[in-house]
Amino acid sequence: MARAPGSQKTVFACSECGASTAKWQGQCPGCGVWNTLVESVAEPAAGSPKRFAALGGTSGLQTLSEIEARAEDRLPTGIGEFDRALGGGLVSGGVVLIGGDPGIGKSTLLLQALSAMCLTRTVLYVSGEESGQQIAMRARRLSLETRRLGFLAEINLEKIVAALQSAKPQVAVIDSIQTLWSEQLNSAPGSVAQVRECAAQLTRLAKQTGITVILVGHVTKEGALAGPRVLEHIVDTVLYFEGDTHSSFRLIRAVKNRYGAVNEIGVFAMTDRGLKGVSNPSAIFLSQHGTDVAGSCVLVTQEGTRPMLVEIQALVDQAHGNPRRLTVGLDAQRLAMLLAVLHRHAGIVCFDQDVFVNAVGGVKIGEPAADLAVLLAIISSLKNRALPAKLIVFGEVGLAGEIRPAPRGQERLKEAAKLGFTRAVIPEANKPRQAIADIEVLGVRRVEEAVERLRDLE
Repeated sequence: MARAPGSQKTVFACSECGASTAKWQGQCPGCGVWNTLVESVAEPAAGSPKRFAALGGTSGLQTLSEIEARAEDRLPTGIGEFDRALGGGLVSGGVVLIGGDPGIGKSTLLLQALSAMCLTRTVLYVSGEESGQQIAMRARRLSLETRRLGFLAEINLEKIVAALQSAKPQVAVIDSIQTLWSEQLNSAPGSVAQVRECAAQLTRLAKQTGITVILVGHVTKEGALAGPRVLEHIVDTVLYFEGDTHSSFRLIRAVKNRYGAVNEIGVFAMTDRGLKGVSNPSAIFLSQHGTDVAGSCVLVTQEGTRPMLVEIQALVDQAHGNPRRLTVGLDAQRLAMLLAVLHRHAGIVCFDQDVFVNAVGGVKIGEPAADLAVLLAIISSLKNRALPAKLIVFGEVGLAGEIRPAPRGQERLKEAAKLGFTRAVIPEANKPRQAIADIEVLGVRRVEEAVERLRDLE
């Protein structure tokens, strides 16, 4: 069917890799991912020849040994937990992408950071979603210093780039990248082409001028950053807000960081004065029970460079129909594997039981060192016997029933001892050569041995 005169041609672009096709397909021909093609306006074949020109001068051919290697200077944000997630602070010329659910506190945190930095540095807040009055009302409600905080309400990329080149701020926040549009493209703001183009232009500008750019990104209903996957590859650092919006606690996790450790987290509490850093996050991830309760086990997990104590809770109950396995903050597939290992190697049967496992505080635990704590919490709930008081556990469980060591075992034990825990069940390979004061360490090699050790402790 012929297209109506004056109508624009549309294509289907992949939100993962950016590849385009004239017709919709279930699978992207570029990256092979299913259900990622989104209809958008086709861009003209011939664009401005300067669109993709390098903003900085190129250097001649040289060997890597000739390049001076030096540590990047850090710009502290004035918020300790934010600096921790960033790897020590912002980097001149770095590009940071921060995403999270609506209302979780992205704009609030960045406004607080700019307010702290504007006293000693030139900063600029570019808002494409809220007016100046809305931002000013939030700043007054939080009692923030804003006399030297630059503000620009704009969504046109070319005007934003001109403002950055004119004001030359040291730090600029773009809230959000999905609202920007470039005059070079015909598609609407938020489309794959616009997000990719705007992010690329801002990244080039940051590398050329040394401006630190912080991009706020929307997330999809699955929790992933909206827009093309290439957006995360372009930037230097990707931060995700975690936590339940109904809870007062928020976590920022670094999933990519070219200047620091990944999986580093910052912990915050949402108050009427904004987000406040939590210096001892273990306190919020441990429940305060009046007496020992069945189904509770304390895990020492490692998040980046920080060991944290998290309570793992399990509830095992008689199934009525098909047994269910549900997890909150843990991998549900790994729970099914652990139950099979428990049956095969320790003779403990749960095939007729509903099993629910929860990591207290809304934290998401991805490391396999949580395996042993999950198993012991399940056994405790199944037998309705509380684990010994002041006991911590960590260790990875293999399919053969072996208990594998976890990284940085010494740091985990020292953190547990500092918080008053007196006993630990850990992998034999993590057992320290020299005793750690005030904590008794029990090393185990297999799942069945861990179960026997629990009986001895009772």
